[in-house]
Amino acid sequence: MAGVVLLTVLGIAYGGTFLLRVVRGGVPANPLQVSFFRAGHAHAGVLVILGLLVMILVQTNGVGQPWSALSFGVLVAAAFMPAGFFLSVLGRDPQRPNALVALIWIGAAALGVGLLTAGIGLIAA
Repeated sequence: MAGVVLLTVLGIAYGGTFLLRVVRGGVPANPLQVSFFRAGHAHAGVLVILGLLVMILVQTNGVGQPWSALSFGVLVAAAFMPAGFFLSVLGRDPQRPNALVALIWIGAAALGVGLLTAGIGLIAA
């Protein structure tokens, strides 16, 4: 599983090339889109690395169930939060995020559950 997670970093790096095109004006985007695209890219990178770290810590320390399974929430957040940032501002000149902004909050909840359960599991291990 860790190998798959590491490979997602390639996708995030490719997303960085899109972000560079946006910031340099090569892709039309309004200020809302630019800020949300930046936030999405940043959250993707940070959360994937954090998720990988949590996964390694949980596996290395022999964290039992259900803590081990629930700690996967960090990687769930790494998918949902960036998706919310990107998908909620798609379209031509949106003035505010659409309903898909809810993905950010779903991801935030998954992140909280994942970190809480990983922490409890590591303390109990």
